[in-house]
Amino acid sequence: MASGGGGFTRVILWIATGAVGLSVAVMILSLALMTGFKQEITRKMFGFWGHIHISDPRSIRSYEALPFTYDPKLITSLESISKVVSEPDPRHPKAPVEQSLGGVHHVEAYIYLPGIITHDDQMEGIVLKGIGDDYEWDRINQYNESSTPWTSLGEDELIISRITANRLRLKTDDKLILHFVREGQQLQRRFTIKGIYKTGLEENDAKFALASIQRVRDVLKWDSTQVSGLEIAIDNIADLDLITEYIYREEIPSHLYAENIREKFPSLFEWLELQDINTIVIIGLMLAVAIINMITALLILILERTQMIGILKSIGARDGSIRQVFLWFAMFITIGGILIGNILGLGLAWLQNEYRFIKLDEADYYLDYAPVMVLPWHLLVINIGAFVLIGLCLIAPSFLVSKINPIKTIHFQ
Repeated sequence: MASGGGGFTRVILWIATGAVGLSVAVMILSLALMTGFKQEITRKMFGFWGHIHISDPRSIRSYEALPFTYDPKLITSLESISKVVSEPDPRHPKAPVEQSLGGVHHVEAYIYLPGIITHDDQMEGIVLKGIGDDYEWDRINQYNESSTPWTSLGEDELIISRITANRLRLKTDDKLILHFVREGQQLQRRFTIKGIYKTGLEENDAKFALASIQRVRDVLKWDSTQVSGLEIAIDNIADLDLITEYIYREEIPSHLYAENIREKFPSLFEWLELQDINTIVIIGLMLAVAIINMITALLILILERTQMIGILKSIGARDGSIRQVFLWFAMFITIGGILIGNILGLGLAWLQNEYRFIKLDEADYYLDYAPVMVLPWHLLVINIGAFVLIGLCLIAPSFLVSKINPIKTIHFQ
């Protein structure tokens, strides 16, 4: 065949290799971005809320302060949970028994109390989250806007969100008045701003401020043994449903209820799950691009080598053997494209992780940049899946070899 034809074929093969590489890179980036996004949002939710809440069932969907007695024996029992094994289902005796990967890491008490902040003729609704000495400060300190970490909270001190501070034009050390309604009477308490936090979860930040649990008790006129809830942190998020069910059935008294944060905020986690559809669509489209390009490259390769195929058939070569040669060559091109895609995809993921050049609107996405998280098993699935699927899709067009008549091709030569 003329050298011009060979040059054209080389261009097609380079395009096919590039298309496979670009497709694999986009698949790697799509999964890394979606995994990182879900991981970061989930981390923020759990960082502020913990994993499991125990409270009066009447306050599940509200922030009404309904008291129950803080029981040290219950706390000790909860914190001693190191592993949970699910009960066998008598209806399905052959069903596997689930076992947790970890247990309970920490338990702390809280009290919710709705109120209204007033400052310089400005007014803002707020929910105080009363916290005590058992509070894990590392969780909120990761959102602390100052360089000095918080380790305690005085009875007249308050930690508010950046959104609340901006709306009311407040800053650290400012004084403000909080108004509460208790048994039909309006109460006022003065607080000092100890610090400002920002999680990026605007709906959450706009509602909540942290205060001393004892100050909240004083407003409610509760004694020192009363709380409105217990917040539990667990070792492994994969155990969330299993440990929640165990605590509800085996640990807490019948007048209390346990629910995890996925159950408490279902709309947010459902929205996160819906993002998987976008990733699946992108991966499907990229696989289709890679497969179509490789099929095109294989067909052009076969058609360019028509005379060679005719000669091989005339000397006794079987169709299957000739097809294998072309398939192996196509798969070598595919492997080259996959390697290029891994280098490109992982390189871009590293750059995004280091320099965060892809920005997001924090008001809409709860983050101001696109986080990435590359999981080894994602890479394994993408690489093996792309190789296998492209290989399977190349089998059918390779049968074009059997349609080539050696007599006609040699006569044409």
